[in-house]
Amino acid sequence: MNAVLHIDLPDWLTQACAECPPLASEAERMAFVVELSRRNVETRSGGPFAAAVFEIDSGRLVAAATNLVVASHCSAAHAEVLALSFAQQSRGDHDLGADGLPAVELVGSCEPCAMCLGAIGWSGVRRVVCAATGTDAEAIGFDEGPKPADWSGELRRRGIEVVEGVLRAEAVAVLLTYRQLGGLIYNSRAGSV
Repeated sequence: MNAVLHIDLPDWLTQACAECPPLASEAERMAFVVELSRRNVETRSGGPFAAAVFEIDSGRLVAAATNLVVASHCSAAHAEVLALSFAQQSRGDHDLGADGLPAVELVGSCEPCAMCLGAIGWSGVRRVVCAATGTDAEAIGFDEGPKPADWSGELRRRGIEVVEGVLRAEAVAVLLTYRQLGGLIYNSRAGSV
């Protein structure tokens, strides 16, 4: 058994994060995330999804990631899960909402799938901002899994604000480009449920 899980972010992503200034608005933050998803597709680093954790008040980037399921041989390597995990490692705390830490938000190029939804609820983020919908991802063949129809309401009941549809058209364009380029739809058992 391998005792270490090792996931490397693409070099271009590490560089993009190092160069990211504080971003004041949710539209600016989403534009950064959608650009990461586009570059992930163009460089064939992984799937058409990206996510980032930002400090809400300062706009400072804490961590970002792209979907690396195929490259990492790990079905849990979704952009949201990785961005939250890298943010937690960066902050040195499993709870991104712990006392003394600035409030953070997760900005994702698509609404969360069932797995990412669970990760968000326990991460400590105070806000989630999404671009494309789960239906948009399913339209090109991805399986979003079993999640509540009112997923955003479930997060709100946990005290997590949800903003949907920010730069949706731009995020959907990335999904469509991925499909046009023949990107792998990596659902387990070819999408059977």
